Amino acid sequence: MEQVDAIISERINTKVIEEQRKGKTVSYISVNGIAEGFVTIIDVIKATSKQAIGLLQNQGVEVIMLTGDNEQTAKFVADELNLANFQAEYLPEDKLNVIKKLRSQGKIVAMAGDGINDAPTLAQADIGIAIGRGTDVAIESSEVTLVKGALYPVFGLLLSPMIAAAAMSFRSVSVIVNSLRLKNIKL
Repeated sequence: MEQVDAIISERINTKVIEEQRKGKTVSYISVNGIAEGFVTIIDVIKATSKQAIGLLQNQGVEVIMLTGDNEQTAKFVADELNLANFQAEYLPEDKLNVIKKLRSQGKIVAMAGDGINDAPTLAQADIGIAIGRGTDVAIESSEVTLVKGALYPVFGLLLSPMIAAAAMSFRSVSVIVNSLRLKNIKL
């Protein structure tokens, strides 16, 4: 809206701030340079995410949220997750600088992200954790990819432990059979 110098009425601005305080991200709708309305988007915080953050904090791990969202939305999410340390309205280069600073202090840094903007930061962190439904570049820039709460190998197949064990056994049998077959061939 700033780039097109749109006019935002006080009525719409007040409603937008109310929605942001509820943790929603707002996108304005403008017609001929006048903001006529807005749409809200919300990322639901999973109970398992809240639990995981709590477990990390209980083990003494410092959890920091760096987000491009506005201050009100970020504060709502930080409060829901019991995060004392968060930064809002951060650009990708801001996030990258924080990761570099933390690493220069000798800290081991794990970074979770899902978008194309997160790729440089995921690559800079000691451990990059991509969210599996994120962009391909984020997934390629990370060491670990999470899909529905499970580890997802780089090659794209997710096997149950029983199938993986059977495949390893089959591989061993295959190596033995091939070695016996080669024993009878004269080279």
